[in-house]
Amino acid sequence: MSRLEIDIDYLRDQLHDLLTIPSPTGFTDTIVRHVCAELDKLGLDYDLTRRGAIRALLPGRQSAGARAVVSHVDTLGAQVKAIKPNGRLELVPIGTWSARFAEGARTTIFTDRGTYRGTILPMRASGHTYGDGVDDLPVGWEHVEMRIDAYTNHAEMTYRLGIEVGDIIAIDPQPEFLDNGFIVSRHLDNKAGVAVMLAALKAMKATEKPPVDIFWLFTIAEEVGHGAAAVVLPDIASMVAVDNGTSAPGQNSAEFGVTIAMADQTGPFDYHLTRKLVQLCRDNDIRVQKDVFRYYRSDSASAVEAGADVRTALATFGVDASHGYERIHMHALRSLSEMLTCYGLSEVEIPRDRDLLGSLEGFTRQPDEDVLAEQALTPETELAQNARGR
Repeated sequence: MSRLEIDIDYLRDQLHDLLTIPSPTGFTDTIVRHVCAELDKLGLDYDLTRRGAIRALLPGRQSAGARAVVSHVDTLGAQVKAIKPNGRLELVPIGTWSARFAEGARTTIFTDRGTYRGTILPMRASGHTYGDGVDDLPVGWEHVEMRIDAYTNHAEMTYRLGIEVGDIIAIDPQPEFLDNGFIVSRHLDNKAGVAVMLAALKAMKATEKPPVDIFWLFTIAEEVGHGAAAVVLPDIASMVAVDNGTSAPGQNSAEFGVTIAMADQTGPFDYHLTRKLVQLCRDNDIRVQKDVFRYYRSDSASAVEAGADVRTALATFGVDASHGYERIHMHALRSLSEMLTCYGLSEVEIPRDRDLLGSLEGFTRQPDEDVLAEQALTPETELAQNARGR
């Protein structure tokens, strides 16, 4: 199946709109409503879990052995840990991110009485006051505080503002969409993944039915490890998580094309599904590379740990400086959307997966020495594949 054309303007607009909506884990109702409104426009039926994870359905020619694509709408953020004697706020992070990237961040504090703006500052924020001492402060959440943009200089005044322990703090994304295709912002993990899924959905709605049902899942707590734990149905046989790839020295991810993760800190992804995705990219002239992530988990891990017997894979767009001031390129987002259309429209290769349990008949086979010998490339075949960029 040839890849479908992706509406790049739609993809970009969706990402822009998603970035404008604060959605740290635990504060996702507004962005859930936004995504549901977009699914309504696309004409998809969907259900919500109690807390707001979305399960949308693109019907296929049959239901058994359904596929799923998943990304998360929640982002990093912070909470008020304590109100300090000077009226400023002690913080704890939501999700795992360094206080190094928190320093200087502009924020919004959500209280029961309204919102306040603020800035996360190091405890020694002024060179005019501390001199070279500003550079001697260690990195850590215990070494930063939030200055509230309201009149307060002691704890009682902050309490009177209505700010309390536990209030959610959203970090401004500060997005920039550059003419050369680069996008720089916080929270591209994983609002870019949500935009990729919506763009692929838009393309697939305009074509034939896929071979099997495809569930498009949007989770609300991936950044704290819950992810897809409660949203995967028993009839989903395979699931592709869409998230960021860690472009950095020592990694094989890239900000261009699709990066397929072969393993993360929870172990290898499904042997057959990962290789299917790589082959779909190669067959459809989509740039692809493989990588292994050592300090990373995604929605797929939470689903498997919750007991879902589902084949999982992780398809990513390369992100530079993940969980900081992130950078991606539109080439990767378009490529990933194209790959999802290829996957969704591809024929089922493991019919046995329609059943939860079965006999050995139809069970998958991984290559042993005899199979590898049969599949060995001749010099002519190897030259031909290299010429095609494989």
